[in-house]
Amino acid sequence: MKNILMLGTGGTIASEMTPEGLTPELTPTQLLRYVPAIKDICNVECISLFSMDSTNIRPEHWLKMAEALKKNYDKYDGFVISHGTDTMAYTAAALSYLVQGAKKPIIITGAQKPINYDSTDSKLNLMDAFVCASSDKLSGVNIVFSGRVILGTRARKTCSKSFAAFSSINYPDVGILLDHKLIRYIVPEEKAEPVFFDKLDTDVALVKMVPGTDPELIDFLLQRKQALIIECFGVGGLPAYEDKQLLRIIEQHTRNGKFVVMTTQVQNEGSDLSVYSVGHGLKTNPHVLEAYDMTTESVYAKLMWILGQTHNAEEVSRLFYEPVAHDILHRG
Repeated sequence: MKNILMLGTGGTIASEMTPEGLTPELTPTQLLRYVPAIKDICNVECISLFSMDSTNIRPEHWLKMAEALKKNYDKYDGFVISHGTDTMAYTAAALSYLVQGAKKPIIITGAQKPINYDSTDSKLNLMDAFVCASSDKLSGVNIVFSGRVILGTRARKTCSKSFAAFSSINYPDVGILLDHKLIRYIVPEEKAEPVFFDKLDTDVALVKMVPGTDPELIDFLLQRKQALIIECFGVGGLPAYEDKQLLRIIEQHTRNGKFVVMTTQVQNEGSDLSVYSVGHGLKTNPHVLEAYDMTTESVYAKLMWILGQTHNAEEVSRLFYEPVAHDILHRG
């Protein structure tokens, strides 16, 4: 049988009711006691990294997860990370950049209801996660949830309460699970040895455009941060209004070495700044990048990973548009 390492981080799956509401209390070892059938498919060892509501997960925790994977990579055949759902897509994206080219499965899972509830999805998701972590048909970072296998760079939480909480954005599911049997749709690429990274530059902000966005907000964020992700309308563009102040603010800050990534707040099909005049003018600025079909979660994590290595404009652009774990496919 395969040897699998389970890394516990808390989340709803490990929560119990307290006077203050649901709070992560259970260790990975305690979680496994609720699904005894797992011991029939693999050998499991556990490490509890931390016990947190995933709302509180920050980039420093992503680095600790990546460090644990690096330290234990040669000792195990696969990995399961139990995690809260609220920031799971961000963690999956971040680990996809921090641990690149892994031949072994790194499976992230969790639940919408605690494992000690009668009507819980925890047991199904945990069992499926270990099936996937023990499989030779998967590699790299994937979320396993509600019978679906979703690439780490393509996942997004799209339901706040339903068991089918996650969707794969602009990319097909890697596979599905039926009665705990994996049906793979996409064959993993041949990979060499993994490459681990241990640095993120968190000097990145994100803003969602709304009609009448105050230009001072964009100015304030670019004064404080090295990079700003702007979620625009439709296929993308920057409101001109009467004074074109937003465009002038971006031109000023990018001349001073700041970076701006234009993406769309529309979930499917991605951006294309070349379509409308409100976006076309941004295409010639080397410090303005376009996300195309990338998820916002992946853009956010990838920028931190890139800026952790370089602030050189040419290198930032090259790394941003270089696909990692199928995070970007269509460029216009």
